[in-house]
Amino acid sequence: MEPQPTAVPAPLQVRIADDIRMKIERGDLAPGDSLPTLHELGQQWSCSQNPVRSAIALLKQQGLITGGRGKAPIVRVPPRYVVRYSERHQTEKDLVLAAEAERGKIGTSETELQVSVNELEVRSDYAVVPASDDVAEALRVEIGTPVLRRIWEHYNPAEGRREAWSVSHIPKSLIEANPALFDPNNEPWPGGTQHQLYTVGIEIIQIVDEVTATMPTTATAQLWDLESGVPMLHCRRISIDTLDRFVEISDAEYPADRTKLSFTTPLTRWENTEN
Repeated sequence: MEPQPTAVPAPLQVRIADDIRMKIERGDLAPGDSLPTLHELGQQWSCSQNPVRSAIALLKQQGLITGGRGKAPIVRVPPRYVVRYSERHQTEKDLVLAAEAERGKIGTSETELQVSVNELEVRSDYAVVPASDDVAEALRVEIGTPVLRRIWEHYNPAEGRREAWSVSHIPKSLIEANPALFDPNNEPWPGGTQHQLYTVGIEIIQIVDEVTATMPTTATAQLWDLESGVPMLHCRRISIDTLDRFVEISDAEYPADRTKLSFTTPLTRWENTEN
């Protein structure tokens, strides 16, 4: 589709931003290319630098360019995507009964972040805490019930930013038969959470993913190195076992501009059909 300008009569800063946007969409400006300077754009449009600055700010809000803090604006280079897909739950379950060497080959870094865990700094924090209102409701337990809270962060030291963050809650009573599950030094656990639950006789039969979005705070934007205007996706995973118990909730955050959500839903065939 041919790039289109803003349909209604637009102020000068929008017309400038439109012109640059359409050049990016047509490929006249490629990822990594520098934009004309503010002075050059002002001369081109016969205007002061104020509408030019506003146009640059608008392009940043649209996620088309990057720069600032002393850096010249450039066309944004597409970031590496985190792919969060539903089939991975079955993949993890299939590995539960495999040998430890095989279970240890695949983890969150490889399946979602598409990088080797050796490229990232993995930080974890474990604590037994009373269930908050939100956690208790999600796990269908009483408020204040002891739960194991596990916080993980994948940090990219090369790029100086957070790549992944999640917090998990599991009722303490369900897993206390295996003290090893309470020790963060055992991370990364070969086979992940489903194998951990398997060691205490729990089989996950259903996983529910819920996704919402919010705009980040300035602190969050700094942690993730977000461009202006980029929202955060909040993904809650609810794991249910064969006894219909809500075994775990896991809350993860992802920048919307570098995340792909891919959910496949198997459908049961109708009975008594010929095809």
